[in-house]
Amino acid sequence: MRSTGGEAGMGDDVRSEFGLTDDTPVYVISVAAQLSGLHPQTLRAYDRLGLVSPGRTAGRGRRYSLRDVLILREVQRLSQEDGVNLSGIKRILELEAEWERSRMMLADMRSAISQLRAELESTRAVAARLAGCRHRTARPGGPTHVRRPPT
Repeated sequence: MRSTGGEAGMGDDVRSEFGLTDDTPVYVISVAAQLSGLHPQTLRAYDRLGLVSPGRTAGRGRRYSLRDVLILREVQRLSQEDGVNLSGIKRILELEAEWERSRMMLADMRSAISQLRAELESTRAVAARLAGCRHRTARPGGPTHVRRPPT
């Protein structure tokens, strides 16, 4: 089954069928080099410098993911078009990764806050119902009794 790109979502179905994601290391170095427009030696050098960290096979061969290829293209763009040196590129990539982690953490926190707000509203509703029951069962001038359901 191959995705032709013409049908919306078809590639997602194929990836999920085989358990592949953008982070799945599937490309050997020669294919990754061709996809990124770089020489295989350049990919090895970038690996040594920590600009990209491909997966490894049991025999220690490099396997690149789609995300690795996209990073390699970005490294090439920053170097050739923007004139950024490799040290600067490494820092840019680190900051982008940190920003992405922060963005994900913020999304998780927002989700947790929404859940806590819903729980708070539910607790307030229960408290209001209990207060209403207590108010209805109170005897004038006497102690307040809460009716309990029969057991």
